[in-house]
Amino acid sequence: MSADPAALEAELAAFKDPALARGLIESIRKLAPEGGVTLMEVCGTHTVAIARNGIRALMPEGVRLSSGPGCPVCVTSNRDIDAVIALARIPDVTIATFGDMTRVPGSTSSLLKEQAAGASVEIVYSPLDALALAQRRPDRQIVFVGVGFETTTPLSAMAVKRARALGLKNFSVVAIHKNMPHALEAIVNDPQLKLDALILPGHVSTIIGAKPYRFLAQKYGVPGVITGFEAVDVLQGIAMIMRQLHEGRAEIEIAYARGVMPEGNPVALAAIDEVFETCPAVWRGLGEIPGSGYRFREEFAEFDALRRFQPEVELTQEPKGCRCGDVLRGIMAPSDCPLFRTVCTPENPVGPCMVSSEGSCAAYYRYY
Repeated sequence: MSADPAALEAELAAFKDPALARGLIESIRKLAPEGGVTLMEVCGTHTVAIARNGIRALMPEGVRLSSGPGCPVCVTSNRDIDAVIALARIPDVTIATFGDMTRVPGSTSSLLKEQAAGASVEIVYSPLDALALAQRRPDRQIVFVGVGFETTTPLSAMAVKRARALGLKNFSVVAIHKNMPHALEAIVNDPQLKLDALILPGHVSTIIGAKPYRFLAQKYGVPGVITGFEAVDVLQGIAMIMRQLHEGRAEIEIAYARGVMPEGNPVALAAIDEVFETCPAVWRGLGEIPGSGYRFREEFAEFDALRRFQPEVELTQEPKGCRCGDVLRGIMAPSDCPLFRTVCTPENPVGPCMVSSEGSCAAYYRYY
């Protein structure tokens, strides 16, 4: 935290409510443990908010903010990206995907490179856009790349249900969706990462609520606070964590009550459960995590693009020198990667953490 009062006031002036921010920072300072503490945010939007608002610089000495696996594009494995690229090479297939995914490097190519070579790739903003594309283009097989956490998984499920109701035979999905709680268990068990508490994701929690995180506090003694995305939201979440640590408590609390109900969104959860079942999934940097992915239930297997087309996927290669996996685990800051700002830039990304707008490396490149 800035020792110069004038400099601190200048930093606080950027906040919508400087007085509230000042009070929260003072509370964090008073409650911070003397031996230091490491907090991890596991939401890409929080990563950007912390970087954009200079929140790391406002923390007292010894309070470390670490970024975790909160960017869904970033945690998608090279093998899964290669599978999507292999699908794009099939002549009658059109890949419908979010913009960030087109630039993520696979082993030897990317969707953007495949598009330049003649593949059909369309950028969409939701799976329903992909569904509409399938209705407009009955001559093409439209494959939606289903990437994201519990926030986007219900939309993929609903699109599949809608496609069935419409009788569409040219719509399918690559199900690369992941769920956050199982990844958090892997994180808190990482022997290289001494983690004291978690800043829990707001978007994911609007769907799943607070209950799925409670094992972190009950089983591992790791407290967590679900918070929103304004700068003062993040500061409030950190202040609540500090109070738990100060009082020797480990609970899962909600600071984002305007967006998150304890039970989550039952309708969205039911849609996920109807179409998908959990399965092991490979996360970049974290490896295979049991129960952390989603696959189609047998009743909806006809919409599984990989089962439908069975593409021939090339041998997976990891990008040489890229430390994106260690950044996602929180054991390395992006600036510590030897490729950062030299070989790896937003214009020439080596790994996905520099591609996605929610990636830690992209946030560090822009704001630090």
